[in-house]
Amino acid sequence: MTASSGPGEELAWLDATAQADLVRRSVLSPTELVEAAIERIELLNDKLNAVITPLFEKALAEAGAARLPDGPFRGVPMLLKDILCHSAGDPTYGGMRALRDRDWRAPQDSTLAARFRSAGFVFCGKTNLPELATSVTTEPLAHGATRNPWDLTRSPGGSSGGSAAAVAAGMVPVAHGNDMAGSIRMPASACGVVGLKPTRARTTLGPRYGEYWGAGTHEHVLTRSVRDTAAVLDVTAGMAVGDPYTAPLPMRPYREDVGADPGTLRIGFRSTPPGATAPAHEDCVAAVEHTARLLDALGHRVEPTPAAALDSPALFEALPTLFSAILAWELEEWSERLGERLEPADLEPMNGLLAEAGRSVTAAQWLSGVQAWQQWARGVAGLWETDVDVLLTPTLPTPPLPLGELAPTAKDPMELVAGVTKGIAFTLPFNVTGQPAVSLPLYRNADGLPIGLQLVAAYGREDVLIRLASQLEQAAPWSGERPPFSA
Repeated sequence: MTASSGPGEELAWLDATAQADLVRRSVLSPTELVEAAIERIELLNDKLNAVITPLFEKALAEAGAARLPDGPFRGVPMLLKDILCHSAGDPTYGGMRALRDRDWRAPQDSTLAARFRSAGFVFCGKTNLPELATSVTTEPLAHGATRNPWDLTRSPGGSSGGSAAAVAAGMVPVAHGNDMAGSIRMPASACGVVGLKPTRARTTLGPRYGEYWGAGTHEHVLTRSVRDTAAVLDVTAGMAVGDPYTAPLPMRPYREDVGADPGTLRIGFRSTPPGATAPAHEDCVAAVEHTARLLDALGHRVEPTPAAALDSPALFEALPTLFSAILAWELEEWSERLGERLEPADLEPMNGLLAEAGRSVTAAQWLSGVQAWQQWARGVAGLWETDVDVLLTPTLPTPPLPLGELAPTAKDPMELVAGVTKGIAFTLPFNVTGQPAVSLPLYRNADGLPIGLQLVAAYGREDVLIRLASQLEQAAPWSGERPPFSA
């Protein structure tokens, strides 16, 4: 489904920077931008199920208000993933039936949401995600499956699947996502958009959290252009009062790295998932080889890199202990906030099983797992000291999965755990190290499905990624590629 050609279609495919420019030059008003986005959401959402909580009336009121902040994205419509980055007074369900049934609402903006508002963004709704953001597909029992606009029978990935599908389909130019084990990058890969996981603590988790899921959670957005990814980071980066730590300050605004010469970089590539003995799916291997040739043609020093430190078993040995403890904590956290006791049975089967197991994890076991990951991370991060400036891998080990393959009740819970673990193999490592990593839509397979490529830089070096990603965007532009089901 594609709308007929005309001004509305053209507007749908302008990135956030271009839409903001229309407002700045008084070509369109914020209200007109938001009205057009609402029309696109209403046109597409019955099929995609990307937006689970429309905020249309509130968005129109904010767009038309004189107090709308005069930030760099004034009037640009965006969507928020329905977890962690909450907006005052709006429903926040986190993919949980317990919160949906109680219509839980956030008492205040998170600091990140407030920064989005200050930049001029207008929130048009909340996007779908798997329950508690724990899956590599977006098919929660609470809200049903989100569909991939490239193929409605395929998953958009997870956990920011609703956001990625909405941006890919042209509903909005930018949508919030967060990344605990790949949850920005994986749906970016599956939906053919840009997804940057910034350096750990580049953006704040305040005011409620200093860390969330240990040190593994990173917040940012999904976009269709590198310049939007960079410019949004400029308006959201930086510590807030009370943050336990922050990332190193950038040398200049990130938007100034867009189009800047990246120089000649040492780029290693690898197609075998960490801890595995066999390469990723043949389409993902082909995508890496294609991108390696492109990088070589651009003048970089490109060669296969074993990156053997990634295969140290500590990464996946500690995962069950830490992940199950996190789910047990989530139950306690929400029991406290709701004022009533939640049990593992209130969660989907996989999450309930893990939460029950997590209740028996001791503090000593938790700290041992954290220490194991920290030691593992030191070994991996050392590769950027000695071997590479950037590492290239597939983002996902497979093309977008068929819907239902990892649905909450499709398999025994332990089989689902195994499927999720396989899906995060390339992305989780860099949540553990805290390094910046971006998924770019540089390849499509014979079925026309997007295959994202992950680029990873040293800690604090988003500037390197943005310069390289911008160079790739110019050499192999993706802006004209639109899904079959889109605005």
